[in-house]
Amino acid sequence: MARKDQNQNQSIGEKAFQGLGDLVQLLPTGTVFVFQFLNPLLTNSGQCTVTNKVLGGTLLFACSFFCCFSSFTDSYIGTDGKLYYGMVTRKGLWSFSDPNAGSIDLSRYKLQFGDFVHAFLSLAVFAVVAVLDTNTVTCFDSAMLVQQKMMLEVLPPVIGSLASSAFMVFPCNRRGIGYPPSTATVDYTEGELELK
Repeated sequence: MARKDQNQNQSIGEKAFQGLGDLVQLLPTGTVFVFQFLNPLLTNSGQCTVTNKVLGGTLLFACSFFCCFSSFTDSYIGTDGKLYYGMVTRKGLWSFSDPNAGSIDLSRYKLQFGDFVHAFLSLAVFAVVAVLDTNTVTCFDSAMLVQQKMMLEVLPPVIGSLASSAFMVFPCNRRGIGYPPSTATVDYTEGELELK
């Protein structure tokens, strides 16, 4: 009987962490790393002064902004074989650094409704990661610590299922700044449009 209870408790905890792990895959990897690395330092491991609250809040804002911003970026391989990043606009991709971008048709990277959905959901997923961080909760609202266990069990599956459903309706084909490296969306090295 005790073994069954232990397995039940383990499976709830494992499901919560698995759900959180699945959610984190929807975020830019660098943003999550920066948040996890700097948050304990800036929040003084949850023992906050006013300065720590300002620094922690600034980190939360910066990471939240980057989660949204990176949803509006994409990459391509230029005519010289290098990987370039750019920002998605209504007219197409605006390249940050490719000197030959003017000679390439980047109009296929137009801004879409799905980009806004991805930005909102990335922000929601990051908010879950931030709210489930003990240092953040202790720093900004220590009364919420009591509710954190319940949130750990409820938020990842709920937000994960909402985000997964939305990502099925609006699949993300962008490989922008901060997302795991893969083959760029389009390769222009052959002179013709070659989808990867």
